[in-house]
Amino acid sequence: MLRSEAPIAPQEAARATRSDARRAQILAAAVPLLERRGSHEVSMQSIATAAGVSVGLIYRYFAGKQELVRAVTEDVLDDITRRVAAALGPEEDPVRQIAAAFAAYCTVIRDDRQAVMLTYRESHTLDAEGRKVIKELEIRSTAPLRSAVDAAVAQGLLRPLHAELFTYDLVTVAHSWALKNWYFAPRISFEAFVTEQTALLLSAVLAPGHRDRYADLLADLAAEPSDDRTHPHR
Repeated sequence: MLRSEAPIAPQEAARATRSDARRAQILAAAVPLLERRGSHEVSMQSIATAAGVSVGLIYRYFAGKQELVRAVTEDVLDDITRRVAAALGPEEDPVRQIAAAFAAYCTVIRDDRQAVMLTYRESHTLDAEGRKVIKELEIRSTAPLRSAVDAAVAQGLLRPLHAELFTYDLVTVAHSWALKNWYFAPRISFEAFVTEQTALLLSAVLAPGHRDRYADLLADLAAEPSDDRTHPHR
């Protein structure tokens, strides 16, 4: 019989909670500074000042700015993995899984936009091991979406296609909310961005015999082009 794990003492649990909160506090202060100015122009002292902690405390959690960038990137990818998995939930239809996973992915990009931009700007500062870990985490974060695409192709719901390529088409479009936010945000709401991009992407790959089955996901294609008046920025 397997021995159950010993329960965590209340004091240890409280310490772990405080440690997680302090780490999050430091990263929340570091992200806007690093994203706006770049790691080469941001000192650890300026991050400490923004976080309201001492430099020494930051070094208890992170060896330097490279570790800060890596932690931010890992947190974004972990957030994507968690939220995409939660969005799939009990849904069994693979095309609707694709739509739900894409919406969840877009939502993380919206919520963590500064962190996403930081990962694009500063990923080159990571060492080889850091870049390797980030690539592995990114592949893991796209796995549920890729599985849904594979299932939809296997069931004949999508036309034959390169599943990995289409998966990364979806990922790239999701990231565009952060990368081109200066253009999209004044012109279209986030909700309209997700629904209209979903319609555009699926319309290109759905098997003709199944388009009526997903008419609700394609509905925005029949609407008039959106502008500032029909989709105000929120």
